[in-house]
Amino acid sequence: MNDPLRLFFALPCPADQAQAIGRWRDEQGLDGRAVPLANLHLTLAFLGAQPADALAEIARLGESIHAEAFELRLDRLISLGKGFTCLAPEQPPRALGDLVARLRAGLAERGLPVDDRPFLPHLTLMRQAGERRHATPPTFAWPVESFALYVSEQEEGGVRYRPLRHWPLRRSTAAAAS
Repeated sequence: MNDPLRLFFALPCPADQAQAIGRWRDEQGLDGRAVPLANLHLTLAFLGAQPADALAEIARLGESIHAEAFELRLDRLISLGKGFTCLAPEQPPRALGDLVARLRAGLAERGLPVDDRPFLPHLTLMRQAGERRHATPPTFAWPVESFALYVSEQEEGGVRYRPLRHWPLRRSTAAAAS
């Protein structure tokens, strides 16, 4: 069976941060449908529906990425598209942009879909959101030491994002020395 898989590369949200984000989100009374805490992530590259037999090549792409670890700081609330409320970094780390650029280049080299829109890092909190409340979030920060390939699976009650593979990011020599 070679049913297509809906795949994307993303940064997982650590469980402790997901809990803190969820508490803050609930306190704000944000409008819309809350993204389950287990599904919180920051998408790096969306591949869409891919044949299952492409998975090995996509995993080789992940394996080939050599990028620096960094700290992610989500410190502002934004609205995206039609009905998405998200957390985003005021100042995205350069290493995050480098990671996305490497993934996009690798996807293009392999003839896989590449989003040509400018990368806007965000973590979706709410879907089908109405008017956004003007809330200033605390800074949610964590060290990003890996990225993952996820599959989006339809389940009873909604969608689940399941990590298939993780790859480490390397610590910079400057960070390692401190």
